[in-house]
Amino acid sequence: MALKQVSSNKCFEGFQKVFEHDSAELKCKMKFGIYLPPKAETGKCPVLYWLSGLTCTEQNFITKAAFQQAAAEHGLIVVAPDTSPRGCNIEGEDESWDFGTGAGFYVDATEDPWKTNYRMYSYIKDELPKLINANFPTDPERMSIFGHSMGGHGALILALKNPGKYKSVSAFAPICNPIQCQWGKKALGGYLGPDTSKWEAYDATQLVKSYSGARLDILIDQGKDDQFLSAGQLLPDNFIAACTERKIPVVFRLQQAGYDHSYYFIASFINDHIKHHAKYLNV
Repeated sequence: MALKQVSSNKCFEGFQKVFEHDSAELKCKMKFGIYLPPKAETGKCPVLYWLSGLTCTEQNFITKAAFQQAAAEHGLIVVAPDTSPRGCNIEGEDESWDFGTGAGFYVDATEDPWKTNYRMYSYIKDELPKLINANFPTDPERMSIFGHSMGGHGALILALKNPGKYKSVSAFAPICNPIQCQWGKKALGGYLGPDTSKWEAYDATQLVKSYSGARLDILIDQGKDDQFLSAGQLLPDNFIAACTERKIPVVFRLQQAGYDHSYYFIASFINDHIKHHAKYLNV
């Protein structure tokens, strides 16, 4: 599969690059950011996948999160894909900020007119890792995942639905229980249809109740002054309760007053998350 380099910038002795490719899964052109640490010039490195939130592209994380120095120090390749298909000419795809373009929700849609293109779950799980492993000096056996908001939801469900695939998982302000919040009801209803039993397959709180795979140590950071926490969109308490009941280790850190839902919050604690993953990726 042909990759087209869009940009390349030296950063902490490594390179922050952006590539474009034709996605077979999504039937459109897709971009992803990839940070290649200095170690990638001499050997294979583990890969950490970042999933961004609503309205984001591949640019938000690579320009705002300030993760590159820690990634360079730990020798991690970090991949940041876009959050949805784009330019598919689907009626209604650009009508709202929390559904359609920029809001793929990391599910495989089953409803018309979304089901042909909106297959972000399979794109992240299968197509993108194959592409990355075929074109960059990765160690395919050492892979982890993290994300923010809608992307935190994506990271959690991918780890829970694929035991052993990811060595570790973490999230910033994830949408923990989408079947119970307005963002989730809108997205899951639109992409998967009215049968709410189908939604449960993409809900971290539901998935953790039946998880029986490899041990998964989960790290979650949440800002105390996050406007979406107070609006009932994130519902971390439901997820923590389910993890506690199943004795699944989760470190939940409610960060002090003032921290919100923004990338300023993410940048404040990103180094802790890089260290968390480096520990499980044996670097």
